Amino acid sequence: MPELVDVVIEDARWQAMDLMVLAQTACGATLAHLDMAPKVYEIALLACDDPRICALNSDFRDKPQATNILSWPAFELAAESEGSAPDPVPNPGATEPVFLGDMAISYDTCMAEARAQSKSAADHVTHLLVHGCLHLLGYDHVLEKDACLMEGLEVSILANLNISDPY
Repeated sequence: MPELVDVVIEDARWQAMDLMVLAQTACGATLAHLDMAPKVYEIALLACDDPRICALNSDFRDKPQATNILSWPAFELAAESEGSAPDPVPNPGATEPVFLGDMAISYDTCMAEARAQSKSAADHVTHLLVHGCLHLLGYDHVLEKDACLMEGLEVSILANLNISDPY
């Protein structure tokens, strides 16, 4: 059976962080917290640098700047009302793993943020991977009640991983 997260490392600096383990742990903990069996799902993660994520952010969001993490959900799961949980992922009983979507994470931005916030790089990256995974599952933070729901989940998931509240 394939791993939950298929990691493609485009920037070799990620190798020193053992991103594969961080990604499996963060995304696995996120799904488990939501009572979703991680072995039933797949996620693709591109580990890149600022120039690459800047191009992706420009192409897909019309924001020509670097960012820490981007997510492209495979399903439109957004909740119908603000502050409500998103719709469930289709086909949870499929014989093949259900693909949840793609994420891209930038080494440069992540490391700069971790330094600026006096956080360990591993803890910050884990938080961003939880955050990105929640986006794949239909969670968002544009509206206040949605942000409260998503941030509350992040704090709980990270606490289960012995990581302090990032907010």
